[in-house]
Amino acid sequence: MRKLLSVFTAFAMALTILTGSIALPLLIRPFYRAQIEPLGIPARSGLTAEQIGAAFDDVMDYCLGKRPDFAAGVLSFSPEGASHFADVRRLFLLDLRVLAVCMAVLLVLYALRRKKGLTLCPLAGHSPGFWAGCGLGGALAIAGVLAALDFDRAFTVFHSIFFPGKDNWLFDPATDPVILILPEAFFRSCAILILAAVLLCCAALIIADLCRRRRAP
Repeated sequence: MRKLLSVFTAFAMALTILTGSIALPLLIRPFYRAQIEPLGIPARSGLTAEQIGAAFDDVMDYCLGKRPDFAAGVLSFSPEGASHFADVRRLFLLDLRVLAVCMAVLLVLYALRRKKGLTLCPLAGHSPGFWAGCGLGGALAIAGVLAALDFDRAFTVFHSIFFPGKDNWLFDPATDPVILILPEAFFRSCAILILAAVLLCCAALIIADLCRRRRAP
């Protein structure tokens, strides 16, 4: 039972790190605004930085469930474009819900351990955090290397996995100019942020476990 609880804890920790890292570029609006000028988005779109920021806010408010209908500031959009963002909305909300559930699970487990004096069973001599860090960090590091070798291909594979059988993510700027304020370079920056956050958290878990083992008698 204790071993099963340890495995479950490791899984919950890994999911918390992953979904929390994914949530960073979704929730931190200044991350996008800081890239408006460096990525040349005003020149690409013909909009001012203020219009671009307002359009991005509308898109993200919809994708995060803060408004019922899709909007993109002064930019027009097609039914197919709106349909893609409806798919994106479902994924974003799923990520945030999984993050909330995993955090709640970890808090409950921590409270039970404190109140009941439960201890987690080491897995091959290491804590659940160590294995969460190794498993998730290793998998994301490999994915990051592959994406770095050919980001365009990785971008296409990503969409084929998460939007199977659909091609409404292939925007035509003439009918969906919103794509002009969301260049591929921005999504590359998001991927780098997510990967860096995951690897940092995983490294912290691994180092904490190694330090604990070194202090142990």
